[in-house]
Amino acid sequence: MRHTNRLSRETSPYLLQHAHNPVDWYPWGEEALQRAKEDNKPILVSIGYAACHWCHVMERESFENEDTARYMNENFINIKIDREERPDLDHIYMDAVQAITGSGGWPLNVFLTPDGKPFYGGTYFPPRPVHNRSSWTDVLSAISTSFREKRDQIEQQAENLTRHVATSNSFGIAPSGASDAGAGSPANGEINLPDPGIFDPATLRQIYEQLMATADRQQGGFGGAPKFPQTFSIQFLLHYYHFTGEEPALEQACLSLDKMIRGGIYDQIGGGFSRYSTDNEWLAPHFEKMLYDNALLVIVLSEAYQLTKKDLYREVIQQTIEFIDRELSDGQGAYYSALDADSEGEEGKYYVWDKGEIDAVLGDESALFCSWYGVTEEGNWEGKNILTRPFSVLSPADAERLADARRKLLKHRFGRIRPALDDKILLGWNALMTIACSKAYGALGIDAYKERAIANMEFCWKHLRGKGIHFFYHSYKGGEAKFPAFLDDYAGLIAALLQLQEITGNADYLIKAKEVMEYVLENFTEEESGFFFFTHRDQKDLIVRKKEIYDGATPSGNALMAFNLSYMSIIFNKPEWMSRATRMAAALQRPVTSYPGSFGIWATLYQAITYIIPAVVITGKRPENTRKEFLQQLIPYRVFQSAKGENTHFPLLSGRPVEDFPLIFLCENYSCQLPVNEVNTLIRLLENVQKFSGRIIQ
Repeated sequence: MRHTNRLSRETSPYLLQHAHNPVDWYPWGEEALQRAKEDNKPILVSIGYAACHWCHVMERESFENEDTARYMNENFINIKIDREERPDLDHIYMDAVQAITGSGGWPLNVFLTPDGKPFYGGTYFPPRPVHNRSSWTDVLSAISTSFREKRDQIEQQAENLTRHVATSNSFGIAPSGASDAGAGSPANGEINLPDPGIFDPATLRQIYEQLMATADRQQGGFGGAPKFPQTFSIQFLLHYYHFTGEEPALEQACLSLDKMIRGGIYDQIGGGFSRYSTDNEWLAPHFEKMLYDNALLVIVLSEAYQLTKKDLYREVIQQTIEFIDRELSDGQGAYYSALDADSEGEEGKYYVWDKGEIDAVLGDESALFCSWYGVTEEGNWEGKNILTRPFSVLSPADAERLADARRKLLKHRFGRIRPALDDKILLGWNALMTIACSKAYGALGIDAYKERAIANMEFCWKHLRGKGIHFFYHSYKGGEAKFPAFLDDYAGLIAALLQLQEITGNADYLIKAKEVMEYVLENFTEEESGFFFFTHRDQKDLIVRKKEIYDGATPSGNALMAFNLSYMSIIFNKPEWMSRATRMAAALQRPVTSYPGSFGIWATLYQAITYIIPAVVITGKRPENTRKEFLQQLIPYRVFQSAKGENTHFPLLSGRPVEDFPLIFLCENYSCQLPVNEVNTLIRLLENVQKFSGRIIQ
């Protein structure tokens, strides 16, 4: 029997996957919440995302089962949430489940009182008890019985969990850093910055040593399986090497990138990276491909290429962007969210190979291909072959033969049933893609990447910009923008606008960035701490308003906002913005120095604050070539503007001469050294200037 529930009216691919379940699913909203109160039933909130393998498994096993669905419909108000559409709700209820079980993940299944407060939850539940894990039907029965017979205990548990979620907002934030970390200046007009001793090479050394203590020196990465790319940690090491010359930092960063690139987590045929590896050797990935992972890897690979000039990194940047263009582009400048791990109900089926199939496609060229990519008759994963790249030396002739073989196999793979596409467009993830294209353009100088970055921003500004209270929206699909944008969206948008002005010299992007910044300051600020809430001040459908400070799979919105504030403080001569950024960073000294793997963007910000933040200005009637040459250099943190004429709106540009030839200025506190004409000369000047000075540029 084919059912249709309320999710059939939604646009989220994940919710639509469940639109024909016999479960009477509601989307999150007033209808479901009011129904729970009227019927006095507990609420089941089930959270997942379209590319989630175990979400699909639980759907097949339980949510498509008629008897299970009937019990759920009779005893619960059932709500399905796409975590990528509503990360605010996911954060709240994930915190609750982690408090209950000590771990989290997806699918996330949480039971709430009729007023939305969590009292129990977990992740995947099997259809039958196994390995000390209760079955889904046993859990449903126990919850239903407890709700009827032990209501007082349920309500008390819900109150306790809600208080925990609310207080976890401030975990890791030092009270001493919160006293006057607000948006403005002290009453006397002075800017009281944190003790400069917090931001010094000794602190950075402590962060570095803590991070390296978790490093896998043989296989790259950090910690054990499952292994995630941890691009923020790799970026910190690249920057640390730049500032200190510490060779092990560069070695670990490059080892991590090299092992991923040569492993199964990287798609050797089609380009692009999977979400994570299930083993230490990067062989067997969880095959879903996310836009944000690939954007973040392009960013860090671009910086690694700037530093090392390794051809391998250039190749993978290009292949990854080709993959994104081919499989995640909407053709109008925007990018879709993800590709599923499964096809035909089987994880990884689209990506793995039998040797016989390769032999049939490649013929005489199969021997070279199989040798290079580690293909055998018996396979290396469940009887199949995940392609890897175990060797590193290749002649030009063999390289061309392998490239031709990859093209043939990719064309052949297009004939398979493809993984499902999550075709919603998210503002924050697209902002990361704008940054990635900008960084790739800077590193490689390929003009098409700059054009992609510009087109991506134009799409977001046109289709995701709102009116009235909601300046921007979070998600777009089918011609409809939905859900008020979250802090991460705005923070990424500002960072993307800053990158665009660097690669184009177009100051209009700075004006837009300032407009967005002022909106965020007004509507997301927590006055007491100076940090930012995840949600807009007028959003009403949450039990608590959270602050997110961890750098997880994507950068923390608070960390990105601190970067944005420090950069824009120099662009617009707003010293109070620098003060706020440094106070935010200082308030997190303990967790950043103790757990840098979870605070990677913050750790990188510590380096930026510790070492002088230089400002570089290029003027000239034709500055394009000099700008392009400058952007090819890895200068981990600097403010950069270029202009064809004087612009009195920006302090760094005001009064700078414009000649027929380019002039390059190195500035500090708006006082600039005599201009030079060559980028190489500027780099030598920077080597003398960008070092620890015991103070903070404003």
